[in-house]
Amino acid sequence: MTIAALIVAAGRGSRVGGSVPKQYARLGGETILTRSLRAFAPVDAISCLQVVVHPGDIALYEASVPARLRGLRPPVAGGATRQASVLAGLEALAPSAPDFVLIHEAARPFVSIETINDVIAALDRHPSACAAVPIADTLKRRSEKGTVAATLDRKDLWAAQTPQGFHFQAILDAHRRADEKGLDEFTDDAAVAEWAGLEVALVPSSVGNFKITTPEDIERAARLLDEARDASGKAGAMEPRIGTGFDVHRLIPGTSIWLCGVEISHNQRLEGHSDADVGLHALTDAILGALGDGDIGKHFPPSDDRWKGAASHIFLADAARRVTERGGRIVNVDVTLLCEAPRNGPHRDAMRGAIAAILGLDVSRVGVKATTTEGLGFTGRSEGIAAMASASLLLPPGA
Repeated sequence: MTIAALIVAAGRGSRVGGSVPKQYARLGGETILTRSLRAFAPVDAISCLQVVVHPGDIALYEASVPARLRGLRPPVAGGATRQASVLAGLEALAPSAPDFVLIHEAARPFVSIETINDVIAALDRHPSACAAVPIADTLKRRSEKGTVAATLDRKDLWAAQTPQGFHFQAILDAHRRADEKGLDEFTDDAAVAEWAGLEVALVPSSVGNFKITTPEDIERAARLLDEARDASGKAGAMEPRIGTGFDVHRLIPGTSIWLCGVEISHNQRLEGHSDADVGLHALTDAILGALGDGDIGKHFPPSDDRWKGAASHIFLADAARRVTERGGRIVNVDVTLLCEAPRNGPHRDAMRGAIAAILGLDVSRVGVKATTTEGLGFTGRSEGIAAMASASLLLPPGA
């Protein structure tokens, strides 16, 4: 018997905010997507992991997801809807024809091995199975006036989660039929299976297997990780590292400028091989400096056309990944921008939020500030912008 895990990571996740889709936001030093993949990798029954990503996120995926996870296959580009993305993933798995497939949302990084194994076990008795929890809250139906129209009986109501497991050929056929009929509004794969006439078993899961959707969910997830870290005592076994970074980019005529992950309307832009985000470049070097792992030019050389015009959050995410691979975590970061214009005050909170999302930090651990050079030097003449950054890490001794 062969089992594949299909991780759906092609959405945009705009409600979370930040400069990257939520699956690439960081929790405890690694992306939400990576944490979801790590949940499935240790399950011996699963032979391969297939990720579906947005076509525009391939470089971001490659920079932030470790390639050495057991059974991880190259990513597949998703479609315009969730259903289209799942179908693309299923079609990618079709040549290997696994017996079962588990479909999981990347935004659920805390799924337990017990839940995964329980869904797999249910497939011995049912063609489909869905992780779920019984509804605990009283449910109200809203009227057009915004008042309560009715109270619903919650006795037999469950909230669906993922993973959702299926006999592979059956769910592939169901998705193909739905696609042929132009039906693309199913909210999950269990609904596609129901429409196709497949019985779906409910598998009791945990409220801890929640979906990260809002900034509050990110904060909740970070607190859970902090509590687990405190309980394990890992932080006490680590040693602090501090790194600094500095970068400069020339200003040329343009319409907008990228600073610390935020695009700002301006009559100039920064010149560079990538998007020339001087703040993120300095911060990337600060993290790499704390690791003793070279600088941004070593890992993303300007001679490589792959990084021409690239978004700088890719470089920062890669630096954070390197921290995680060494068993460490980022404690706090700080960036200082040196320029006469644009004014950074109105954008400071957005910049802090963007950096926090990329690194998986609480925004309180991110500092961004700016100063002028009183008209002196190249920054004073508005010929360029400079940035200084520092990063504090905790790493295992010898890392």
